[in-house]
Amino acid sequence: MQTTNTVLMIRPARFAFNPDTAVNNRFQQPFLAPEQAQQKALEEFDGYVDTLRQHGVEVLVVQDTPAPHTPDSIFPNNWWSSHADGSLVLYPMEGQNRRLERNKGVLRVLEERFAIHTTIDLSPLEQQSMFLEGTGSMVLDREHRISYACHSGRTHTEALRQFAEQLDYRLCVFHAVDRHHAPIYHSNVMMSVGTDLSVVCLQALPDANERQALERSLRDTGKDILALDFDQLEGFAGNMLEVHDKHGQPLLVMSRSAWASLQPRQRAQIEQHSRPVIVNIDHIERIGGGSARCMLAEVHLPARN
Repeated sequence: MQTTNTVLMIRPARFAFNPDTAVNNRFQQPFLAPEQAQQKALEEFDGYVDTLRQHGVEVLVVQDTPAPHTPDSIFPNNWWSSHADGSLVLYPMEGQNRRLERNKGVLRVLEERFAIHTTIDLSPLEQQSMFLEGTGSMVLDREHRISYACHSGRTHTEALRQFAEQLDYRLCVFHAVDRHHAPIYHSNVMMSVGTDLSVVCLQALPDANERQALERSLRDTGKDILALDFDQLEGFAGNMLEVHDKHGQPLLVMSRSAWASLQPRQRAQIEQHSRPVIVNIDHIERIGGGSARCMLAEVHLPARN
C-alpha cells in the first residue's frame, strides 16, 4: 500500500539552525537564537501532532534528548525507512551531527511495537563519502516499486543502486535545480507521490529528456500530476505527504505556507483526491529548511503478534 495510518515524529529537545547541513540546504535561515527556536519548534510540533490525531492518524511521539545535540532530529525520515515486508533501512547521512540521531532510542521504540524481519544498513557508505538520506533523497512509489531521486551531494548513484537492488525497486533518477540553478538537496523538496496524485515541480528539471521521462513514469503509473512553479517550490509545496485516516480515507499533509502558495485550481485538484491537512510550522521550516513531509517518518512495518 502506498500510504500508512501510522507515523513517527521526534519531539525536539534542542532544535536550532544546523550549520552542518546549511552548506547545501538553501532553505535554512538562522533568524532566531537557539532558545527561541526551540520554544517555537515545540509549540509548532505539538500543534502538528494534535492536528494529525484529530484527523485520525496514529502518531508515535519520541522525545529527543538534549545530549548529544542533534538540531535536526525533528526530521527523522532521513536516516531510516520502513517497509511492509518487515524491512528497516538505515541510511548514510552527510551531516556529521545527523548521524548521531541513529543512537537515540528510536529503533528500540520500533522494535517494541513492530515486527522487524530484516535490517538493511547502508550507513557504512558514509566512510566512502557516499550518501542517501532516506525518503528525503528518494520519493518512493511503494505500489509500483519506483524510487524517484534527484542527483545531489546527499544522494549518490551507488547508494541508490544498492537500495534499489536490495529492496527490488526501479530507479527514476534526474537532475533538479532551484531558480538559481543550484542543485536541489532533497528530492522530497520538489515532489511527492501519493496513491493517485503526484505534486511535482517539473520546472526544476533542466534536461528535457529527464523531465519527459519523469512525467511519463508518473502518468504510466496512473498519477494525476499537479505541476508547481519555483515560487511554490520555495513555499514548500513539494514537501507534502499522503497518509490515510483510520477509515482508510486519504489525507494530504502540508504546511500552511505550502497551501497558501497554491492556486485555487490546484487546491481543487488536491481535493479531488484527498482531504488537505494543513499545519503551522512556519519557524521549523525557515530555521530547519524542512517542512511537513520531512517531519513524518512513515511506519509501514507489520505489528507484533
